[in-house]
Amino acid sequence: MLFSDRTEAGRRLAERLRDYQGQDIVVLGLPRGGVPVAYEVARALGAPLDVILVRKLGVPYQPELAAGAIGEGGVRVLNREVVRHTQLTADELTAVERVEREELRRRTMRYRGDEAPSTLVGRTAIIVDDGVATGSTARAACQVARAHGARRIVLAVPVGAPDAIQALSEDADEVVCLETPSWFRAIGQWYTDFSQTSDDEVIRLLRQDTVGAWDGGDAGSREGGERGFVPAARDEEVEVFAGGVPLAGRLTIPEDVRGMVVFVHGSGSSRHSPRNQYVARMLNEAGLGTLLFDLLTHREERDRGYVFDIELLADRLVEVTAWVREQVDGVRIGFFGASTGAGAALWAAANPGVPVAAVVSRGGRPDLAAPRLARVSAPTLFIVGGRDEIVLELNQQAQAAMTAQTRLSVVAGATHLFEEPGALDQAGALAREWFLKHLAPVAAFGSSVGAEGH
Repeated sequence: MLFSDRTEAGRRLAERLRDYQGQDIVVLGLPRGGVPVAYEVARALGAPLDVILVRKLGVPYQPELAAGAIGEGGVRVLNREVVRHTQLTADELTAVERVEREELRRRTMRYRGDEAPSTLVGRTAIIVDDGVATGSTARAACQVARAHGARRIVLAVPVGAPDAIQALSEDADEVVCLETPSWFRAIGQWYTDFSQTSDDEVIRLLRQDTVGAWDGGDAGSREGGERGFVPAARDEEVEVFAGGVPLAGRLTIPEDVRGMVVFVHGSGSSRHSPRNQYVARMLNEAGLGTLLFDLLTHREERDRGYVFDIELLADRLVEVTAWVREQVDGVRIGFFGASTGAGAALWAAANPGVPVAAVVSRGGRPDLAAPRLARVSAPTLFIVGGRDEIVLELNQQAQAAMTAQTRLSVVAGATHLFEEPGALDQAGALAREWFLKHLAPVAAFGSSVGAEGH
């Protein structure tokens, strides 16, 4: 069984845990990758979601190999066989643990702040991760939950190494694992998208209300919830033919949609990019529809020639935009481009036949559309990290070459991927306000749309 991403894995896992619905349970995700899986489980079961904080003790010269793990409350678990095989000394282990203890403290403050962890006393703790390789981290998590008074421990993962899953039955009262392939090599091989989960994504999911949030129906029809709740008229995987090839995407159209935003990324990873997904949800919450899609097929994205073929990407975007217009007739459309995708978005926006009302470039390469920048008429917002100096200069040059209404917004302290705390939130908020202003029906703003200067 191959999972498209952690969200799908969580939904499949939730089906196997249905018997726990209505019981006194708390779902505990292992940061970072386990939290998106745990969120889907908690949402399906209508249970509270929290994190269980543990850190792997990696072998110094091979950090992906776990010699053990540590957890809250002073828990420490060692894999004696790995320690013996790698000949780790006590001093080496102490040095690794010192670093990981500091990271454990940092994450505790980052994820919880001053809030206390969920009470486990007398409850069933369902510990969720995106997979199990050696089992050291999961074992530590089980022991931490037990130490905090959990009555029953359930370890639930989508995939795991057979020997590790079998060994974990000694630490958990029940182990639920969808797949235990005999040829298991790494967790990531069982996911189409196994991109890294950010701290911001973990925090966002923890802040969403999962209790009573889903009754088992379509993800687009769920009720309840706080941040992230979108009463969507449509929320589905789609396939759009452009340039003679099928392009996969995720289409979300809220009720009373206020505009549509097409995300553009040249690497073919747009619909799976955690950063783009995060910004898309911010837009959805504001009533804006989104299409996250891949401009390249999986085979094409391996060829750097395709990634930088801006004209090809732009031609496909033109066709995709026409398809979006058919789905939501009469609604204004905007482009959100990142990296090389920003170049493709601006190239396509220069086409007089493309009905684009606004463009946002996040950490983009508008210089790749240099020959056509002067022909872009859509209001364009450039968002750049303050520490992304080369890209900042390229965006300044692009802004100077344009005649359309433009704005350059610099997010202080941010690098190219906006991974710093709060950086992506700032970028998303800037994009949201730009689109809300320029995609709103003409009657809503009238002539004020063009009031800003160049």
